[in-house]
Amino acid sequence: MTSEPNLKIIQLPNDIDDFDCDCMHPEAVYHARLHLEDENAIMDAADMFSILGDTTRLRVLVSLLHGEMCVTDIAVATGVNRTTISHQLRVLRRTNMVDNRRDGKVIYYSIANDNLTHLLELVAPGICDISKDIAQ
Repeated sequence: MTSEPNLKIIQLPNDIDDFDCDCMHPEAVYHARLHLEDENAIMDAADMFSILGDTTRLRVLVSLLHGEMCVTDIAVATGVNRTTISHQLRVLRRTNMVDNRRDGKVIYYSIANDNLTHLLELVAPGICDISKDIAQ
């Protein structure tokens, strides 16, 4: 299941000559400018990629691709100590990349949404192939 980009094609003004552009492809520049107008969205995307750029956080997310896990299980799976995992989970929770649920004294973590799962599979297919069989 692939998700389509959420881009909208907008009709150019009738008189493209009025579009202030000293460029070779005014239609492409016009559409690019429309999508780049929301500076907050650009900053949010940059922040997300910055968060994903940390190897420990990436390891945590990859560990969660097959389902929810507790801090101890994530620490064992990643080879990173529990204190560091807990810190990174706080960052991932704060940025809405992971969800958590409590079962008694144990808190289980999971990837917050399918879009993040798809992004991980896209940017790191070798490590994020969730179809890999455990027996391999």
